[in-house]
Amino acid sequence: MSDLRTTTQLLERVGTGDNRAQEELMERYLPRLRHWAHGRLPTYGRDLAETDDLVQITLIRAMNHLERFENKRPGAFLAYLRTILMNVVRDEIRRTTRAPDRTSLEETQLASHTSPVEAVVGRDALESYERGLSKLSDEKRLAVVMRVEFDMDYDEIARELERPSVNATRMMVVRAIADLSEAMA
Repeated sequence: MSDLRTTTQLLERVGTGDNRAQEELMERYLPRLRHWAHGRLPTYGRDLAETDDLVQITLIRAMNHLERFENKRPGAFLAYLRTILMNVVRDEIRRTTRAPDRTSLEETQLASHTSPVEAVVGRDALESYERGLSKLSDEKRLAVVMRVEFDMDYDEIARELERPSVNATRMMVVRAIADLSEAMA
């Protein structure tokens, strides 16, 4: 039943104090955020915090500051969560790089100073991707992020963006990725 409710409907219910709606939102976004966050925290940035901890911090911050969130368009809540999570990851990296080094020489030699995502695509490509995303319209950026970063299927994207059909959503995503590729070139 909760999959049939839109995020907008759940956010409205949360605004009225509905705790069940808040739980549904967290259940809906927890796996997506875990998927996105996996590999974002570089090895050298891992201390006591792991991916699940950062995702939990993200959801808590989002729920605690929901009154500041402006739901101006479909998909805005996922973009809001992504931004918070990116900031949490950056904060954790800064915190651990300021902490004294507690690793042994052997661990230091084995540890990679790049995240798995950076290792696969490279730092330059990742920066180019982020710059390309910033050049897209809000809807196209959200569509790319949902498909590429959150691994959502077209049906999920259609529901999240409140699009009329799965096929229209698929075409929009394909066009958005083509525009991203052009912006990165």
